[in-house]
Amino acid sequence: MIPIKNESAWQGTSHCMSCGLRKLGLFADLTEEDFAHFHAPIDDFHYATGRKIYAERGAAAGIFMVRSGLVKLMRVTPDGRERVTRIVRPGDIAGLEALATGSYDSDAVALTDTALCRIPLEVVHRLAQHSPRLHTRLMQKWQQALKSTDDWLADVNFGPARQRVRQFILKMRDDADPTVTILFSREEMGAMMDLKHETVSREVGLLVKEGALLPLDRSGRSYRLVNPQLHA
Repeated sequence: MIPIKNESAWQGTSHCMSCGLRKLGLFADLTEEDFAHFHAPIDDFHYATGRKIYAERGAAAGIFMVRSGLVKLMRVTPDGRERVTRIVRPGDIAGLEALATGSYDSDAVALTDTALCRIPLEVVHRLAQHSPRLHTRLMQKWQQALKSTDDWLADVNFGPARQRVRQFILKMRDDADPTVTILFSREEMGAMMDLKHETVSREVGLLVKEGALLPLDRSGRSYRLVNPQLHA
């Protein structure tokens, strides 16, 4: 198994049977008998904001399930611009393409302090052979990932700037409290929406001025949606 370069991120072996996110993740439908086929550790990793988890075209050690935090998947265009293709949330999986290709098709970077578990490819392949439930779950997760990527690109990379920013704000709502949205630096948001950061700052500022957003901190990262639909 190819080791991760950032060994300082390793936190020990994960306990999948008792994991609180198990019902949301890849192993939701597995039984105790299925877990008997595990012959490699599923390890926990923690990454600080901005740290790279894996690199595009990098040889894959495994797939990653996000336990907490947010991860952005991105690619660099031929002219050197970063384009975000998807945001991975708790319970979602990053790197599924590695099951077919053995490598990753994007960079994965922690958008916030993030905890993940890394599932070795050999574990997933072995379980898929023994468990039709896991095979079905894999296909569902893969389909969800493709749809999420398509939806993300369609919603935040096309249309007028105001429409893109509003769609982005709605997509970044907190799962625990949908009236709160968590944003990032305007440079990061611009890269995600293919907009200049000055444009992003202006549109967010207008929404605050119009009363659609209420700032919850001084850093410009957390807002309450006063108008959850952000109607024009």
